[in-house]
Amino acid sequence: MNLKKEKIAVLLGGTSAEREVSLQSGKAVLETLLNQGYNAHPIDPKEYPVANLKNDGFERVFNILHGRGGEDGTMQGLLEQIGLPYTGCGVMASALTMDKMRTKMLWKAFGLPVAEMEVVTRETFNNLNSEEVVARLGLPLMVKPSLEGSSVGLTKVKTVEALKSAVEFALKFDNTILIEEWLAGDELTVPVLDGKVLPAIHIVPEGEFYDYQAKYISDNTQYFCPAGLTPEREQELALLVKRAYDAVGCRGWSRIDVMCDSQDNFRLVEVNTNPGMTSHSLFPKSAATVGISFEQLVVKILELSA
Repeated sequence: MNLKKEKIAVLLGGTSAEREVSLQSGKAVLETLLNQGYNAHPIDPKEYPVANLKNDGFERVFNILHGRGGEDGTMQGLLEQIGLPYTGCGVMASALTMDKMRTKMLWKAFGLPVAEMEVVTRETFNNLNSEEVVARLGLPLMVKPSLEGSSVGLTKVKTVEALKSAVEFALKFDNTILIEEWLAGDELTVPVLDGKVLPAIHIVPEGEFYDYQAKYISDNTQYFCPAGLTPEREQELALLVKRAYDAVGCRGWSRIDVMCDSQDNFRLVEVNTNPGMTSHSLFPKSAATVGISFEQLVVKILELSA
């Protein structure tokens, strides 16, 4: 399979809340493919009808869209309908993992560890009893939209009085909101490439948690890879991440976020099926520690397209 002979569309930008990040990722991927002799072209679904790709001679897609419309199964379904192979997870895994609530429910059913949570929807918001939630989950709490990525709409809630307004804020981004117990331990993210778990990255944000500012803007967020875990803990984490990856049906590449609770137990947080590929991005940082350059990583992801 000589992919350099194929006309490749790099899907970037899009219309989600993560458009700017996707444009950055797409630029890095596109430049890398062009520099290595691939016939790659930038395609922004905001400006180009993706259904026309095959008619315009494209034979393969590197999907580096982030968020809704690109990472949630809809784009994957369209590409399947027009018969173009694409990078990343398929329709089902993409749709499922965009929904944090249902992903966690599935993991829980498989006996995998997740944070305790309360689910609130636009319809049930008026019935939210803040005192009951705090009595069950304690303080502080994390409030987040179920369907957004890139830490959009997150709030750390420190008082019972602040809970409702945090949920109201999150409802601006989604109809379903998760109120989760606060996980006080280390924050880790673990890439998986072609079914192989890469070294974990320990994230130390400058603020109280890894929000949009810490992810994409701040230069003060620290990343440690290797993560400083003992070999036993690294192995335990890798086995957990592989089980989580397989349970939701991922393929190609994905990155799974994990946090530790106050007792240092691992808790699965979410899956990123189209991880960032920017200068701040974590997947390339981890790959580099096992000798995979950014260029090699981009080509490998493309080769895994199906």
